[in-house]
Amino acid sequence: MDFSLENPLADSHEFHFDTIPSDLFLIESDHMPSKIFREIIDFDESFRREAVSSVLRVACNFDPSLSYLAVNYLDRFLSSHGIPGDGGFVFDAKTIQKMEVLILGALNWRMRSVTPFSFISFFISLFKPEDPPLKQALKARASEIIFKAQNDINLWEFKPSLIAASALLYASQELFPMQFLCFRKAISNCSYVNKVNF
Repeated sequence: MDFSLENPLADSHEFHFDTIPSDLFLIESDHMPSKIFREIIDFDESFRREAVSSVLRVACNFDPSLSYLAVNYLDRFLSSHGIPGDGGFVFDAKTIQKMEVLILGALNWRMRSVTPFSFISFFISLFKPEDPPLKQALKARASEIIFKAQNDINLWEFKPSLIAASALLYASQELFPMQFLCFRKAISNCSYVNKVNF
């Protein structure tokens, strides 16, 4: 079974994004670090910075979505278990299995993370761009903005939908400034969006 950052709840090829946007908005908070994350990271922000740097270095030859998920898992794990003590590195099968169970438990077995990428197509559909290349350019630029922003510790407190909407607004203003106000209005009028944020 394939996994897609855009369609995290899809179990089959019969998945249609139009049928579940409310589900994504309802569960997105379950895929974020806990509220005490700031206190944990303030203790040693350099640990997270080094861990994220290591993830990005290892994942540079792979699909960028893997690094995004890895950082999401890292932040969610740290927010529930804190920064681990330095016990050295042990890579035997039994230790790795224990760590897998510990990590999966900390993530509540939620590996199909709801991320900003899960909302991009939904928000673009509100704008209804007529030209497929315009839609693809907007999606590509917003995705690039989201990938570049994953290092920023301050984004952890924002819901994935808000990050997606913000990245799309920035991309639309950059790429299609004449259509920006129309796109902003379309997103602001969405019943799932907290209008205070716009």
